[in-house]
Amino acid sequence: MADPKSDAASTVRSFVARVKKRKKGVDLDSSLYSEGIGLDSLDVAELSAVLEDEFGSDPFSVGLMPETVGDIVAFYDETPAAEP
Repeated sequence: MADPKSDAASTVRSFVARVKKRKKGVDLDSSLYSEGIGLDSLDVAELSAVLEDEFGSDPFSVGLMPETVGDIVAFYDETPAAEP
């Protein structure tokens, strides 16, 4: 079974690389906004859709506003995986 922590972090890193928001590495402490990765509201909506497609849920649609990549990873670490 895949590790939700590494899968979620990998999905966020792939998204950031695709939207070309950050030149240097993305780690768990990286802020999603402003001086961090620099996501704007459209990027957040797109990331939310990507996470929903990949994992069946996302922290943004359940009312959370993650501030860091680690917050997103923690959401999936604490959320039980959906049954196939």
